[in-house]
Amino acid sequence: RPLPRRAARGSAALSVPSSLEWWRRVPGGAEWLDRLPRLVAECAEEWSLRVGEPYDSYVSFVARAERDDGTHAVLKLNVPEVETEHEADALAFWPDAASVQLLESSRERSALLVERCDPGTQLWERSDDEALDVACELLPKLWRAGDPGPPFRRIADEAATWAKLLSARTFERPLLDAALGALAELPHTQGELVLCNEDFHGGNVLRSERGWLAIDPKPIVAEREFGVVSFVRDRRPVDAATIARRLDALAELGLDRDRMRRWSLVHALWWGVDDTTGELHPDLIEAARLLL
Repeated sequence: RPLPRRAARGSAALSVPSSLEWWRRVPGGAEWLDRLPRLVAECAEEWSLRVGEPYDSYVSFVARAERDDGTHAVLKLNVPEVETEHEADALAFWPDAASVQLLESSRERSALLVERCDPGTQLWERSDDEALDVACELLPKLWRAGDPGPPFRRIADEAATWAKLLSARTFERPLLDAALGALAELPHTQGELVLCNEDFHGGNVLRSERGWLAIDPKPIVAEREFGVVSFVRDRRPVDAATIARRLDALAELGLDRDRMRRWSLVHALWWGVDDTTGELHPDLIEAARLLL
């Protein structure tokens, strides 16, 4: 049914999902949450939207929307941060055959309007074998776009920062040594550079009328072997046999199996600590152990 039009001004109509309240513990997060109703109203006015109830998203504000011409869309507003800063640029760069189409964007609001995927089934709702087949078909389409150059982050530039911060954290010595060794070698010996999504996994691939499409990129320029780091440990907790099967299947794309394994270990540790509380994420640390 048609979605009600949100008022362009006045924020009383917008209910901020409780799942986003954790942002109040993060510097700048409370201010962003308080500004959300106004930002949504501004997007609705500028892009002629009727905005529906938000999805129960944990990281960003995401809601169904409908344009005045009847186009079904999704409105997304991110907390301004480095990893999602160039999400709109990534969607504009990637081919529409492999990712959701970007309809509008506002850098100053960290807002995007993208096509809505119907039925919107997440890839990780399918079997692991089917998810592997879809990933092996979708990833080369994304990578075929190549290296876009600026303004995207580059893993070669990030590696020194990652190594410094990881070395200051409390990890088992074998895990830390493996991660630091990988960061000392891999960035300087990369193969073909492409625009990767370091958060490519089954929850960020949706079924649409056009087929399976990638969403929610955290874009970074790196070799293709880095572009699988989140997928390798998808649907946690994982076991050694599942990781091995995924690495074997992805290697058939012409990827170096050991470089995938080592990048995945680094990334599991990098994302394995809560930046707000300093607490470890046990499932990510266990994935790193399996990768070691």
